[in-house]
Amino acid sequence: MRELSERVGLFTDSVIRRMTRISDEYGAINLSQGFPDFDPPKPLMDALARVAYEGPHQYPVTYGAPNLREALAKKFQRQTGLITGPETQVLVTCGGTEAMMCAMMAICNPGDKVLVFSPFYENYGADAILSGAEPIYIPLVPPDYHYDPAAIEAGFRAGAKCIIICNPSNPCGKVFSRDELIEIGELAKQYDAYVVTDEVYEYMVYSPHVHTVMASLPGMAERTITCNSLSKTYSITGWRLGYMIGPEPILEAAKKVHDFLTVGAPSPLQEAATVGLAFEESYYTEFNRMYREKRDYFLAGLDRIGLRHNVPQGTYFVMVDISKFLELPQFSGWSDLEFCEWMIREIGVAAVPGSSFFREPVNNLIRLHFAREQSTLDEVIRRLSRMQELFV
Repeated sequence: MRELSERVGLFTDSVIRRMTRISDEYGAINLSQGFPDFDPPKPLMDALARVAYEGPHQYPVTYGAPNLREALAKKFQRQTGLITGPETQVLVTCGGTEAMMCAMMAICNPGDKVLVFSPFYENYGADAILSGAEPIYIPLVPPDYHYDPAAIEAGFRAGAKCIIICNPSNPCGKVFSRDELIEIGELAKQYDAYVVTDEVYEYMVYSPHVHTVMASLPGMAERTITCNSLSKTYSITGWRLGYMIGPEPILEAAKKVHDFLTVGAPSPLQEAATVGLAFEESYYTEFNRMYREKRDYFLAGLDRIGLRHNVPQGTYFVMVDISKFLELPQFSGWSDLEFCEWMIREIGVAAVPGSSFFREPVNNLIRLHFAREQSTLDEVIRRLSRMQELFV
């Protein structure tokens, strides 16, 4: 048989989804793949029930249902003050994942370079490679996950065509400050580079931190592609509804990719999800309060059982330090992946090995999430507490 594509050998399958498969096999509580165990808002479910009988059920407008694009354009204009054309600057995609892929394929040529912060959501490196580009990794340094602006400038000097910013950041929960984004934006302008942002956790930002839309900053609208999703905001990760917003020339290129990649996002789900974009501001305030309380509750539980962790500024992810376990004789020489597999089998909790997010040789961190009902979080803490018996 002829050899397969070389590019697919440059990255692995999704470690996150692999952990989910193993978790399902052993019946563990899955805190690896980030999705909630509670229902979406009732108005969305009611709308979906209605659409099941009323439609639409056939192919949607390829670039997104007009009413959904109109609602997204108004939302973005409220956030940024930018007049956004729903016909020319908004593209609805099959999840934020496709939005990122369309953005990368729209702007990258084979041999281009792309700056990616490390730790990173695992798709970013793969997206760059599938686009024919080479990722250059910029460290976010624990425990506060700061970066060195000189490293970014060195990447741009080396010819990087764009930089990917996940804000708030999966997996580490960093929220980039306005000053940091201005600093990165000035470098992008200086070296005539694009900025691709992933802002799917925009409503999970915990005071005193504030979410800033990169495109809203001076001079950045013309070179920023904002990728986002409805999945996390409305607890509908399985509906696979994402979108991208950006300058018309870039969106025209991205539309071509989208058209031949997926044709369009599901039409019934677009219709039902549009209801959410008409929610009052109180919904988002309550949504943020709910996740802030879940974060504080879960971290307090981790503290009680002596597990060291960071304090995420945003998202529903937390990085837990497993160094003290890897120092035990029974785990000598183990990787974080092996430790996560042991946790699934013996503890009944699924996590993601931190090494899958870092370009640097990090083996002492795992990622958990707290998008779960309180009763589930209580059971997770009970199970994790058994790990302390290893030190008795």
